[in-house]
Amino acid sequence: MDVKRETFLKARQLTMQDWMRLALDEGRQALAAGEFPVGAVVVCGGQVVAADHNRKETLQDPTAHAELLVIRAAAQRLGRWRLDDCTLYVTAEPCPMCMGAVIQARLAKLVYGAAEKRFGAVETTADLGRHPMLANAMEIYAGICENDCIELMKQCFYNRNQRK
Repeated sequence: MDVKRETFLKARQLTMQDWMRLALDEGRQALAAGEFPVGAVVVCGGQVVAADHNRKETLQDPTAHAELLVIRAAAQRLGRWRLDDCTLYVTAEPCPMCMGAVIQARLAKLVYGAAEKRFGAVETTADLGRHPMLANAMEIYAGICENDCIELMKQCFYNRNQRK
């Protein structure tokens, strides 16, 4: 992140949309790298603790989803696995594997942009947003910057169709 942007972010109280725009920036990086364009950011105490995007193709790792990468990075940076004072922002509804990590990390909030009709596990397919292991006080917000998140995914599918 450049110095100007970092100074701007520190100078004002950010909204969910502001944080989601950072996740969208990560999603755009994923798209440019030939990955499915999911970006994620973990925020703790008004600061970005971790930001990344899908890297399955790059790392040849089926678990290299944006959510898992940022949860791991945040835990390492904070020196603890319980992220019960952190918020995860992600451009698409997490899959079952990623929701498992959200549950295990005890995240305080999950904010996502677009529902994922095929793999989304918060409420679309597996409804893990109501799982009994979920932290009692966990807040879930869906549809934040939804149109931008959907457009990013559409661009990915358009690019793939153009290559065929």
